[in-house]
Amino acid sequence: MKKLIALLITFFICFPVRSAAPEDISAKSAVLMDAASGRLLYEKNGFERLPMASTTKIMTALLVIENCGLGESVTVSPTAASVEGSSLWLEAGENLTVEQLLYGLMLKSGNDAAVALAEKTAGSEEAFVALMNARARELGLGNTGFKTPNGLDADGHHTTACDLAALTRRAMQNPVFKKIVSTKETSIPWAGRRWDRALKNHNKLLWSYDGCVGVKTGFTKKAGRCLVSAAEREGRTLICVTLNAPNDWDDHKRLLDYGFGEFASAAIAKKGERHSSVTVGDSEIGLVFAEDFTTSLRPDEAESVEVRREMGEITLPVKKGRRLATAAIFANGEYLGSVGLLADRSVEADGFGDKLIKIIKELM
Repeated sequence: MKKLIALLITFFICFPVRSAAPEDISAKSAVLMDAASGRLLYEKNGFERLPMASTTKIMTALLVIENCGLGESVTVSPTAASVEGSSLWLEAGENLTVEQLLYGLMLKSGNDAAVALAEKTAGSEEAFVALMNARARELGLGNTGFKTPNGLDADGHHTTACDLAALTRRAMQNPVFKKIVSTKETSIPWAGRRWDRALKNHNKLLWSYDGCVGVKTGFTKKAGRCLVSAAEREGRTLICVTLNAPNDWDDHKRLLDYGFGEFASAAIAKKGERHSSVTVGDSEIGLVFAEDFTTSLRPDEAESVEVRREMGEITLPVKKGRRLATAAIFANGEYLGSVGLLADRSVEADGFGDKLIKIIKELM
């Protein structure tokens, strides 16, 4: 642990000029999240339930990608073709692929595309909304409720900035989703016309903020201006969410600048690296990290990093790779996350394996 802290301190000596946390963010609710660990770096009313307009389509796109093939054909229904609001001008009976509609959904924010994809995925808009809410529960989004696949205002359709950031963190781990939301411009067919539908991403940060890789805009009169963005620099990804933000573009630039200027990436656990050991019976078993754990830390937090081992009851036999404990990670007393600790070898119940190894060594 001391070696880790020393490395962190050395790293931070070369860190760029820091910037103070913005105090006059226009958003009613806002969060800035480290995508690697899920740590909140900034929060303003981040747990308040609010409508989220078309940022709803982050969940819609993720569910469609998880449940449909990109090349599958979608026949647009009269219901989808008649949806109000932002539109691709889909026509009943028109055929497009799932992938083409996903681009129309996330770049042009087509409400009609959302319904067409919902019907393709679940058979009806209502059934798809049920899938959205089930997926929200799976992801632990306890303050999120969906009523539509497109974000049009409806009672009970709400989320929080924290939930929306957590959802986006999960969605950005999907390479198809990430590719779509980072696309600036593309086109898809328009049946019966000599030209294609031109799609230009509504997210202006893709052009104006260095490292921006997505993700979605939104607006209704009830929700106000909503925006979710993600930006990458030097191997770090930050996710920013604002709900009901009159100056959303400026809010995001300032919050992302704060995140990249105030914090740096710190690798606290490395998959396969030995953390400690435990004695079970007559045997000593090494405990190794099950996965990498990287987060964002301020320079003054480096020395406060603490990895606490939380043990459960261990019974023999133990198979190599079995999870025997958890490493809980803290900085300044703040819980940052946890990583499983796995057995680095197998041990038989009667200790026969250890005895055999000892005999073999003695004979060599």
